[in-house]
Amino acid sequence: MTRTGADVRGLGDEISPVVGEVEEISAHADPVVRNLRITHCYHRLSRALAARTGGAANWCTFAVWASKQVGQTIRQEDLARAVGHLLKSSPEVAAGVDLVVRGLRRGVPQEVLVRAHGVVRQAVVTTARLDDVSAAAARGNLKVFEEIAREFARFLAEFGDEAAARDERRIQEFCDALRPGEPPEGQRYLRQAFTRYHRAMTTQDAKRRAELLLLANVEVGLHEQTRLQPEIAAAMQAPVVDPRELERRLFDLLLPGNRVVRWLRLALLTVLGRRTAVRIASEHLADQARAVVRVAVTRHLMSLALPGGELLDLADDLPATFPPLLAELSDPELRALLEIVDPTPDSLAGTAARDWADLPDRMHYIADMFRCHALRDDLLGAPFTPEQVEALQAGRRPGGAL
Repeated sequence: MTRTGADVRGLGDEISPVVGEVEEISAHADPVVRNLRITHCYHRLSRALAARTGGAANWCTFAVWASKQVGQTIRQEDLARAVGHLLKSSPEVAAGVDLVVRGLRRGVPQEVLVRAHGVVRQAVVTTARLDDVSAAAARGNLKVFEEIAREFARFLAEFGDEAAARDERRIQEFCDALRPGEPPEGQRYLRQAFTRYHRAMTTQDAKRRAELLLLANVEVGLHEQTRLQPEIAAAMQAPVVDPRELERRLFDLLLPGNRVVRWLRLALLTVLGRRTAVRIASEHLADQARAVVRVAVTRHLMSLALPGGELLDLADDLPATFPPLLAELSDPELRALLEIVDPTPDSLAGTAARDWADLPDRMHYIADMFRCHALRDDLLGAPFTPEQVEALQAGRRPGGAL
């Protein structure tokens, strides 16, 4: 469902977040609760700006659903399950697990050996450094929010009424407070984007407004993604299964008893030559598992859940079409920017991202996603239930599916 630009009733009902609230959320120590509050804050910023720009999507609108998806990575809700499933279904990993279990025979109690295959796979998951993936996702989530959400809150506070929206001098003063220069440190694209949002507040031409908003969204997105490059690369590279760590974890899980008993059993394995066999097998398994875990992490990071149960696989071409207002573009600045970030102009062919750690690859997908979904009504919906929002406002982790 798309908005026509006239139906904006109810969008401005909620009070827009202020800069102090953004700063307070940014300072929250719990990355899980902080992410949930970030997501809800983006929602409020999105609706407040949409109320002033005809009800179309802005950058904060897409940030809601991206932040909600990042929350799954931070909480590791589905990631460990996905890793476990791929480990169980991989023939190469299965062969590596068998090799480890054969190395454990004669040195491990029989009642332990019967569950060894499952324990070995469990050990791989626990040594795959998924915590590092989670930490990188949390850093990126905070990094973008504390910079960009702050500026959206400042913008909405400055241009909350009709008179301010028509004051060209005030938008210049607003942008002067942003750093000149290119990202990641410079904020040139943000300066340009807020100028477009300001113009979109006053134009009565629906197509002109839609193109201004798309241009602003892509400019903020380009700044955001450039800033996020280190965190995205870190998340993609984090899964490293260390064979020594894997071996230690295996013995912790498979050799029950106190320290003395464990030392005696390890000594027995050494005498039998089994410990060396386990070490060699662990090195082989670590190599196989590392590739599988990275596939799972990549798939997890390259997905985006949208309202209504829609799940975008960023490794596939976008399953969408351009809305009529954006089917043909006339704004010269918008067309010039898309020539930089979109190698397949006016087409969704080739939007599939091959490597999410590659900035141009990401921006190709993101720019077309912004264009395709610019007028979707449901993107402005709430990401959480009222009960979940109430829990967040009380500083608690909400229940239910997030």
